[in-house]
Amino acid sequence: MTAYDPSLTPFFTPRGVVLIGASREPAKLGYGLARNLVRCGYPGAIHFVNPKGGQLFSREIFKQVSDVPDPVDLAVILAPAGAVPAALEECGKRGIKAAIIASGGFRETGAEGAGLEAECMRVARQFGMRLIGPNCIGLLDTHLPLDTTFLQPPGPQAGEIAFISHSGAICAAIVDWIAGQGIGLSCLISLGNQADVNETDMLAAVGTDDQTRVITLYLEGVSDGRRFIEEARKVGQHKPVAALKVGRSESGRKAAASHTGALAGADTAFEAAFRKAGVLRAHTTEQLIQWAKALAWCPLPKGPRVAVLTNAGGPGVTAVDAIEEEGLQLAQISDTTRTALLKLLPSAASVHNPVDMLASASPEVYAACLEAVLADEGVDSVMVLCPPPPAYSAGWVAKLLIPIIQSSPKPVIVVMMGERLIQEGEAFLRAAEIVEFRFAETAASALGALWRRAQYLQQPVVDESEIKLAPGLREWVQSLPDGWLDAPAVTELFNRAGLPILQTVRAGSADAAVAAAGKLGYPVVMKIDSPDILHKSDVGGVLLDLQDAEAVREGYETVIQRARTARPEARLDGMMLQQMAGEGQEVIAGMLRDPQFGPMMMFGLGGTEVEGLKDVTFELAPLSVQEADGMLSGTWAGRKLDGFRNIPPADRQAVQAVLIRLSQLAMQVPELAEVEINPLRVLAPGSGALAIDVRIRKGKQS
Repeated sequence: MTAYDPSLTPFFTPRGVVLIGASREPAKLGYGLARNLVRCGYPGAIHFVNPKGGQLFSREIFKQVSDVPDPVDLAVILAPAGAVPAALEECGKRGIKAAIIASGGFRETGAEGAGLEAECMRVARQFGMRLIGPNCIGLLDTHLPLDTTFLQPPGPQAGEIAFISHSGAICAAIVDWIAGQGIGLSCLISLGNQADVNETDMLAAVGTDDQTRVITLYLEGVSDGRRFIEEARKVGQHKPVAALKVGRSESGRKAAASHTGALAGADTAFEAAFRKAGVLRAHTTEQLIQWAKALAWCPLPKGPRVAVLTNAGGPGVTAVDAIEEEGLQLAQISDTTRTALLKLLPSAASVHNPVDMLASASPEVYAACLEAVLADEGVDSVMVLCPPPPAYSAGWVAKLLIPIIQSSPKPVIVVMMGERLIQEGEAFLRAAEIVEFRFAETAASALGALWRRAQYLQQPVVDESEIKLAPGLREWVQSLPDGWLDAPAVTELFNRAGLPILQTVRAGSADAAVAAAGKLGYPVVMKIDSPDILHKSDVGGVLLDLQDAEAVREGYETVIQRARTARPEARLDGMMLQQMAGEGQEVIAGMLRDPQFGPMMMFGLGGTEVEGLKDVTFELAPLSVQEADGMLSGTWAGRKLDGFRNIPPADRQAVQAVLIRLSQLAMQVPELAEVEINPLRVLAPGSGALAIDVRIRKGKQS
């Protein structure tokens, strides 16, 4: 493997490895690590260091690093935490440029350990050394091969799936579990505390590995959100990436001052980030590896249409439910295919989808029917269900299916249902690298992952260099004070950014309000003007459809009194007046700047019940047309823009344009922490949309 970052090369292609902390006592980790290094077949030089000296596995144990002969460019340190900084310094003086610190006792233990970890980094920087860990189990490459872990043998078989993990214990469990699943690993990397090398560094490095087809990640977080997205998108153009992000139940950061902030949370940001980067997010560890197997061994489908081939009705119905739950479609079997199937099957069989061949189906019938279904142009992928056939062996069925599946440009997943009676078939399929699972739900989940991967590769990538807004816009925003912008500043900002907004006039008295209404033209809307009242309708601070001067004057006094009663401590600056907008649908659009991933766009059902209904979706900026369209399609608010029963259609394209433009504004002006348009009035098709009420906050995200 050639590392993406040259400084990481010694981790992947070391000419020699030194283990500092090797032990002759079989119960100690230093013995297990030495054993794995020797027995894995690593072709380079292996050296052991321990102040006690002696011999281990017919090799001399040197008393200090300086005594180790060339070549050596990777150190694995398994010494007490307090001794690690000194060991690193010895490595630095010896010219070693990479070290794996397998020892624990650092930041994970408290302040004293954090100090030791900081000292390790100081030494590493002094000598230009890269570190993996501390508190990790190391790195394993099945193709070099190299095993710097202390895991119990046997290690994983060579394969095409890379596993990068923040948890060492998960690594140990994965290695043991996949041994019984017929899955191999290309490499396994435990990152530990990530004092230096992090998940994004390793993602980029493993992305260059010719032996790796799929990269899987076990994540507790990311070190740099935007960089992670950039690297995942680069890698994802030629290799699928799947991740299990734990900690979904945490509520995360909330900025409750606006609906946008209250609706967004830390896990929402990760969901949006993974979609932007094309990372497939698994919900369980088992699902992560199952998807990886399918992504490594199957071609990608050209569409979402799945055919089901079964020898029993019950499993077929189960498969159909699972397929639809994954957002896939049941393929429509063509007349030509049905005719071909009728020639192969008894009259009682079903030649619709699912194709039920009946329990009497022989291995030859299984094979012939699969060929017929795969030839159907309306079928994009196939799920083959094989409960133990009553008259034939599952192994026989598998043998005849294998050459058909291997030669097919369409993905086929086999479901060998059962345990004892299907083991021969399972073994044949695994040896041929044919994806097999026990149940239809698992197979449907994997087919869904394949289709999402195919969809991602079809999406255009937004070129951020093409984002252009008004010259001097950022400098103008920088000149404004931090906090919530007043109405004139909001209007000016939207005008400069090319975003549609109703013109607003401020009035500090009833007389001024009447004058303003006369200039705007009746009917008008009047809203309380107060920096302390963000949700105006909560205090009765909005009046609609004021038809004349008398209504404006009377309304002014009414709203002031309501606000004083509801919020006596609030500063009241008067009223804001706008002309009544035309009839249309109301939606909400917003932006919240996530501290990890940057600006996150929000769209959903507008009005005062937005938080309760939670008909919202989020994506990371900048938005492509496809992403903006997906935000609309993912909500009832967006779908009903096309019209529904007595709801007339509205200008869907105008909403897309607002979302895209707002996302570009967020990218160009990082000083904007939060923007909320609620409501955005969407007029008739071709008539555009207008921001009715807008709140914008400048400054760092709280």
